[in-house]
Amino acid sequence: MDHPRLRPRPGPRPQAAARIPVAVTVLLLTALTGVLVAAVRYDAYFTDPAGLLGWYAAAWALFGAAVWSLRRVPARRVVPLLLAGALAVAGAGLAGPPLTSTDSFRYAWDGRVQAAGTSPYDRAPADPALRPLRDAWLFPHTPAACAGPARVIVEPGVCTRINRPVVHTIYPPVAEGYFALVHFLSPPGVRHKALQVGGALTAFAVTVALLLILRRRGADPRTAAWWAWCPAVAVEAVNNAHVDGLAVLLSVAALGVVVRRRALGGALFGLAVAAKLLPSVLLPGALAGVRRWRDAAVLLLPAAAVVGLAYLPYVLWSRSSVFGYLGGYAEEEGYGDPGAGGRYALLRLVLPDAWAVPAVVAGMLAVVAYVWWRGDPERPWSGALLVTGTAFLLMTPGYSWYALLLVALVALDGRAEWLGVAVAGAVVYVGRVPLGGATVEVAYGLAGAAVLAGWALRRRAGARDGEGSRPGPRSGRVGGGQPMWKESP
Repeated sequence: MDHPRLRPRPGPRPQAAARIPVAVTVLLLTALTGVLVAAVRYDAYFTDPAGLLGWYAAAWALFGAAVWSLRRVPARRVVPLLLAGALAVAGAGLAGPPLTSTDSFRYAWDGRVQAAGTSPYDRAPADPALRPLRDAWLFPHTPAACAGPARVIVEPGVCTRINRPVVHTIYPPVAEGYFALVHFLSPPGVRHKALQVGGALTAFAVTVALLLILRRRGADPRTAAWWAWCPAVAVEAVNNAHVDGLAVLLSVAALGVVVRRRALGGALFGLAVAAKLLPSVLLPGALAGVRRWRDAAVLLLPAAAVVGLAYLPYVLWSRSSVFGYLGGYAEEEGYGDPGAGGRYALLRLVLPDAWAVPAVVAGMLAVVAYVWWRGDPERPWSGALLVTGTAFLLMTPGYSWYALLLVALVALDGRAEWLGVAVAGAVVYVGRVPLGGATVEVAYGLAGAAVLAGWALRRRAGARDGEGSRPGPRSGRVGGGQPMWKESP
């Protein structure tokens, strides 16, 4: 007879063992939320950008660990945990005033101007005719308040928090309508918090939309965590309240319906483009596999019609151009001058400056053609991710909030290596001064290397899994890689 001390001890009960990954994920999300709160309250963007970058690095590390831990969470608990984490991360962005961007001050001003009956495209914030709309929040008038960072003098003794106060707005009409709506719904004196709350609601709505799309496809909902828990969402969509969050919501909705309802998808794409012009890069993915002009027109004509209809009220209302400072902004950011700033940084490592713009055009045309010819029409977000990510790597933008669209595409598609582009944008925006002049090249170069490494690993895994088997009908298509996670119990 066996001695009692020699008998094998029973292992942990399956139910108890299932609680361990849930508990670990909750702890990591709690830590992530705490770090994000500390980051958005660390008012040192101008005085200690290196310290702020350290908080960002901690947040991204915890984010990666939390998403990795989610792999072991039982399937029935994934969605509640995802939604709870999304609320916590979005709530963290509300913990302080806008930290690294003054764009939301322009949003608030544009909403106020519209409520007063003036087109935001007609008069710049510094226009003396708009003096009755000024208040001490957007237009400080004390020496102490005007001595703060990111203040622009507009008159003797008066400054403003609004960036570029002497030029007209550049935001498209759906964005302007959103600013007016937030102003209309906000109680007096709420200041920046109304736009931040709007950003939090929009960010959470994107999470819900992602989960609905993934569920309808029968896909693993865990990939939605790449958006729901992403530090960029808390910082850029909520704390800085960038209108990009609204454009992402409309873009995700468009990608979710365009396969089955092409005209509706086109209309939603039109709304997204009229909120922020960047979603226009998604259209090649939506046209993947389309061979007939009639089918393309079913998508493109509603998109163009919605953009035109959105602009029409402002065209009739405004005396000035409804494109505002858009052309000047593009020139200011160096997109027309390849030798200016950090644009086209990777291309300029290997090509003369004068060749950069033609190389971008040629590269983007090649990627668009590849997506159109080889893309999976059932997964338009996969081709859209390739086009969008390639555009970022070729153009190397300096504003981190642009990558919110790319983060949502990763959440739909699952190729997490593209998140390196979002990390690169944050490093460039916050760390360019403390890290030195090569920051753009190094950050985006590492992001590009991560994308290539991810592609190679997926290709190798696909070849290994397909040994001895006949290739499927979509073999070689964009987005035909391996699923990110296997199903958990």
